[in-house]
Amino acid sequence: MTKIVVAMSGGVDSSVAAALLKKQGYEVIGMMLRLWSEPGKEDSNRCCTPDAMAQARRVAAILDIPFYVLDAKEIFRSTVVQYFLDGYAQGVTPNPCLICNRVIRWEFMLDHALALGADFMATGHYVRKMKDESGKMKLLRAADASKDQSYVLHGLTQEKLAKSLFPIGDYPKSEIRRLAESFGLPTATRADSQDLCFLAGDDYRDFIRRNAPAAGGHPGAIITREGKTLGEHLGLAYYTIGQRKGLGAGLAQPIYVLAKDAAANSLIVGRRDELGSHEMIVKDINWISGEAPKGSFRTEVKIRYTAKEAWAEIASIAGERQAEAGPACASAAGTGERSRRVRFDAPQRDITPGQAAVFYAGEVLLGGGIIV
Repeated sequence: MTKIVVAMSGGVDSSVAAALLKKQGYEVIGMMLRLWSEPGKEDSNRCCTPDAMAQARRVAAILDIPFYVLDAKEIFRSTVVQYFLDGYAQGVTPNPCLICNRVIRWEFMLDHALALGADFMATGHYVRKMKDESGKMKLLRAADASKDQSYVLHGLTQEKLAKSLFPIGDYPKSEIRRLAESFGLPTATRADSQDLCFLAGDDYRDFIRRNAPAAGGHPGAIITREGKTLGEHLGLAYYTIGQRKGLGAGLAQPIYVLAKDAAANSLIVGRRDELGSHEMIVKDINWISGEAPKGSFRTEVKIRYTAKEAWAEIASIAGERQAEAGPACASAAGTGERSRRVRFDAPQRDITPGQAAVFYAGEVLLGGGIIV
């Protein structure tokens, strides 16, 4: 019998994923991660509170499946949380969910699942996969566009996808809650978790101040693109691209954060109509097919989890001179097919270094990388 480990969180999505697989006749095992939390905030971590653990155990008992808790505190702290802190220290805005999925779920957890003799690991992500005519795995958007999570899974490889299942990707969220009720699961009405789990509901700035004060940076100049000094910032980590409030420049017209110059420790601001860019460079691209597209091509690009897709030309930068690629990012991007220049048809307001840029061809996720 096919054995499947389900990554459980105590939420409704992973609970229904486990129930659906059990109903389909598979041998199902529940597995939950115990993640790092700040001392004293264990009850607030969005992913593994004692209550969430208890809910997952109750679901496993109702479904009559084994349930294991996997201690991932150390690796989570040293990879995911450190990635978050290091990113801000380097003047970018990191997305730790990306490395959590790649390292914690699809390396650490998947390895443990396979060690238990599992054939697959299933999760409650809203995404679909299929095999094409050549036998390659494709990752597709969820049927429920409002819940699609393909953006954060762009780092999956053919090898990882072959061992992965996404049982709820074909269902709308409303149907998942209805199914949970029909299965008699206590998670049917449990609220969705939105924030970064280890922030425990706090502002990320306060988390940085408590855990890595130096990562916040130190005060520097707030300047316009023309070089006019308007005031002083508190540290580059405490600002994001497009931010309007909290700048304290005291001008008659609203100003927005346009960019962060880490080398000069300057916060560059300007008017709303100055926001946006037609171009960006993306590095460390993972192509889901395992093969980088040849030459330039047009496709839709998403620059944030909640952003709308925008049409752009994706061009190779291999062989470009550093000066052509731009002094701030050419050396960071490097050369080769894992780095591409993206030229949008229309300017995009919130291009943010450190966030992911993900490429789509219709419903199919082609891959993605990190904006530099």
